[in-house]
Amino acid sequence: MKKYWCGVVSREHIKRGEQGGFCQVCHGKKDPLARMSVGDGIVFYSPVLQFQGKDKCQSFTAIGTVVGDDAYQFAMTPTFVPFRRDVQYRKCKDAPIHPLLDKLSFTVGVTNWGYKFRFGHFEITEADFLLIEEAMQAGADIAHVPESMGAAVPPRKARQRDLLSDLG
Repeated sequence: MKKYWCGVVSREHIKRGEQGGFCQVCHGKKDPLARMSVGDGIVFYSPVLQFQGKDKCQSFTAIGTVVGDDAYQFAMTPTFVPFRRDVQYRKCKDAPIHPLLDKLSFTVGVTNWGYKFRFGHFEITEADFLLIEEAMQAGADIAHVPESMGAAVPPRKARQRDLLSDLG
């Protein structure tokens, strides 16, 4: 059965992965990658532009399909040999998360929406994956996305969203 995943990686790092056809999550740990199967969908959320940087990105920045049967190690340096998984990426545009907060099942109605991303890698629903995919294909303009594609809840107050934006 096909599953869908979200990996959390700086934009700089996922763009390197995109060019190389691989992903690396959770500081190179094997277990998150081993939970995925060939054919699973994966989307990447980038809270920041650069690893350990302070400049926010807060966007979904890459999307693809898991290929290759297993996670494997790759020696980036003599002392850092993380696990990777091969991914076939699709062309897309960055999609800011803020317009999606009231539509994604894992953020709708959640005050501290950024907390979920601290896990570094987690399973998402097919509906969430498809919504993110559409936003990335549309160039992040999701105002046209039908309400039926997202959770049916009233929009959050703009002031509340502004206060929470620093948490993501």
